Order: sequence, then C-alpha cells, then structure tokens
Amino acid sequence: MIFTDRFKNTKFAGILGIFGNLFLLIIKGFIGFVSGSQAMIADAFNSASDIFASLMTFIGNKIASEPNDNSHNFGHGKAEYIFSFLISLSMILISIKLFIDSILSIINANHLEFSIWLIVVCVVTIITKLFLFIYTANLNKKYNNILLKASYKDHRNDCIITTFTLISILLTLANIYWFDGIVGIGISLWIFYTGFTIFIESYNVLMDISVDENTKKIILDLAKNYSEIKDISELYSTPSGYKYVIILTISVDGNLSTFDSHSIADSLEKDILKLEKVSNAIIHVNPI
Repeated sequence: MIFTDRFKNTKFAGILGIFGNLFLLIIKGFIGFVSGSQAMIADAFNSASDIFASLMTFIGNKIASEPNDNSHNFGHGKAEYIFSFLISLSMILISIKLFIDSILSIINANHLEFSIWLIVVCVVTIITKLFLFIYTANLNKKYNNILLKASYKDHRNDCIITTFTLISILLTLANIYWFDGIVGIGISLWIFYTGFTIFIESYNVLMDISVDENTKKIILDLAKNYSEIKDISELYSTPSGYKYVIILTISVDGNLSTFDSHSIADSLEKDILKLEKVSNAIIHVNPI
C-alpha cells in the first residue's frame, strides 16, 4: 500500500508543479521582458526549467511505478534516477546561459523600469513556491524519493531567489541598478549548485554505488547474531531504485543438513529485508 501511495502522491506533486510553474513562467516572462529586469527574466527561465523538472518527475515516477517483470527482474525503480539525472543536466545548462546573460547585463549597464507589477509577481511567486516547497518536502520526508527531493530543493531555491529579486527591484527606487545583474548571477550559481548535487546523487546510483557503511555494519551484525554462521566472506549490494539488493555469502558447518543450512539463510534474509533501505536479499551458503 505504501508503494502505491508513494507513486500516486509523487505523480500529483509532478502535476501540481507543472501547472504552478507554467503560471509563474507566463507572468514572470511577460513582466520581466516589459520591465527589462534581468533578474526577473532569469527567474522566468528558472520557472521554465522547473516545468521541465516537474514533467520529468511525472514521467520518471510513472515508469518507476511499474512492477518487476521478466525483462526487469528488480523492477523499474532506477527510472527515478535517470529522470532526475536529466533534470540536473537541464538545470546546469540553464544556469550557464543565465550567468552569461547577467554578466552582459552588468557590462552593458542595463537599467530596468520600476513597476508595481514586478513587486506583485515576486510576492505571488514566493507564496506559490513556499506552498509547493512545504508540500513536496513533506512527501519526500515520507517516501525518500529523489524526484521529490529535486523538486522540493528547487521550490526552496526559488523562494530564496525571488526574495533577492524583490530586493533588487526595490533598490531601483534608490537608483541602484547594478544589483539586478548581481542577483541574476546569484540565481545562475544557485541553480548550477543544485543541479550539480542532484547530478552526483543520480550518477552514483546509476553507476551502482554500494549501500552506505552504516547499513553494511547493521547487516553484518545481524549475521553475527547467528552462532551457526562461521564466516561472512562477501557482502555486495546494488541499487534498485531508492532501495538496494543485498548479496551475501555466508559459511556454515559442513555437517549441517541442506535443510538446516538453508533455514539459517532464510531466517537471516527475513531479518535483512526488514531494513528500510533493502528491497531484496540473496544469500549464498558455503559449507566449511
């Protein structure tokens, strides 16, 4: 049931993000180009990347929710990381473009025309993104989904970014225009950093990174609780979506019957499967 809820709620978060960011893209883009605010235009581009991210969340979640089959024995969970990888690349590319545009804005001394609509757009954006951040952050805390993690970080960043955009707009009332380009640079660097961290996390899973050392220690301790297990020669792991498949080789007394030795392995397997990060456990038994 928890898996059904996980995919269902992630799907809804993706749909909510698409429509919310589409609304913000339209109002930011229109007001940004009319006023000439580089920070607002940068914010609009950020909303465009958010739409792509929400769409990737929706598609990646849909594929990941498919059960295991003959072609994909351990399910389709890695789809979450493939699509989060694409999200990270889009964020990095957009950040580079925004960085270049903001530098040119400072060099060319571009001035924006103050408008109360710039203030209104910033306030609407902060309220919208704060709601999306709280919603997706709570879901990620419950389900530990990298797609939700990418989304809630993005929503959080947008709240901070738009706050600085608002400050740059208010400073134009004091004829301080250079801060607008500085904020554009700050936005681009923030997007790049967020994209890079998601890139590394997705890359590690797609490259079959091992389960963390703490979980390994817990598994070894579970095995040591069995006095019949004389040795643990191998402990391998490979990610399957947001959980891991554990492959363990244990050694038992060769005089034990096949039934008894496999009963020990089955019991240990059940213990390991109780761990939150484990989706499957494969235990090989060697006689000594």
